[in-house]
Amino acid sequence: MESSPLKSTLRIALVGDYNPDVLAHQAIPLAIDDAAAVLEVNADYDWLATPDVASQEDLVGYDAIWVVPASPYKNEEGAFHAIRYARENSVPFLGTCGGFQHAIIEYARNVLGWDDAAHAETHSEGRLVIAPLTCSLVEKSDAIELRPNTLIAKAYGRLEIEEGYHCNYGIAPLFAGALEQQSLKVTGWDSEGEIRAVELVTHPFFVATLFQHERAALAGRPAPLVQAFLRAAQR
Repeated sequence: MESSPLKSTLRIALVGDYNPDVLAHQAIPLAIDDAAAVLEVNADYDWLATPDVASQEDLVGYDAIWVVPASPYKNEEGAFHAIRYARENSVPFLGTCGGFQHAIIEYARNVLGWDDAAHAETHSEGRLVIAPLTCSLVEKSDAIELRPNTLIAKAYGRLEIEEGYHCNYGIAPLFAGALEQQSLKVTGWDSEGEIRAVELVTHPFFVATLFQHERAALAGRPAPLVQAFLRAAQR
């Protein structure tokens, strides 16, 4: 049986509360446009404010979903709807910074059954699977080691990268241990062994990073993971 032709036009949902002052929000359209040019594909993207994502029905028809930085979101349930829809329907998914954090919470709640999983930035009770970092990563960059033969390693073509951050929260130790036997695998660490990237290995393309790789576009550099994201959306 012949494979289906690659899509020439992509519809991408950017789920998050757009703010023109957020550097990542400035970078994302540039990164998408650059990746689309490399792949010779048309990429149309819609910014979906989290209050406007009232159910998974609001995501139907998109070829890919990116839950973008700048949390806390106005409506965290909107972010969770988007993540769960992408996860359960094999829609290519990218989560950066806040998107990474909420992808972890969504998995904890809906796969592990931790109904009380929460983010320490907005909650004081429950299992706080996202907790304050030991050292702030606001406007800092660091080296990240990638697991071989993963989507992220293949995208970059190497096993050590350096990327920038703008965050104060990451995966709590209690959840890091719970991931060891899960399909949501750790695929990137910093030099101290702290988790910086995850992938869902049972999914065609589900990658989330604490670092904001899209910022490369602000310096005129390609964003390899965005290229891989769009390539997955073409299929």
